[in-house]
Amino acid sequence: MVAACNVIALVVAANQPFYPLYVYWAVSDQIWPTFFTFLSTPFFLAVPALARRSPTAGRALLPVAGMANVVLSAEMFGQASGVEIFLIPCALIAATFFRAFERLTAFVLIGMAMLVYLGSGDLYGAPVHRYSAAEYHAFVRLNAMSAGTLTVFVGLVASGLLSRRT
Repeated sequence: MVAACNVIALVVAANQPFYPLYVYWAVSDQIWPTFFTFLSTPFFLAVPALARRSPTAGRALLPVAGMANVVLSAEMFGQASGVEIFLIPCALIAATFFRAFERLTAFVLIGMAMLVYLGSGDLYGAPVHRYSAAEYHAFVRLNAMSAGTLTVFVGLVASGLLSRRT
């Protein structure tokens, strides 16, 4: 489970530099707000290091870093960007990578994902850059495809289908 979370964290961190390019190609040439998402990169990179000291804390950091990235991104782009869809893989990681005796940790993390979604409402305020309706539509498509791909990747890692072991 630790190795799986480490792989997921490193794949997310490795893909973060490409997000501004995806936004540029799919949404708008106004990509400067995407650079704020790099604030979460060190936390994704810290997952393996923390997991060496505390496997449970390392695994918990992964969905927490993801949720923090969602909140930051929603603040930057606005809820209309659909970025909150990334809470789905965060909740899936919390539901998948904890053992039965760590059930409380899993439920707390799943609850946090739900609270971020349900409790955010108008707390974000105005985004730092307002995109057009067409750009927000493209943003939703981009984020839905990205979150969907991440969810499938998490599922593949959890199932062992990406493992070389037979």
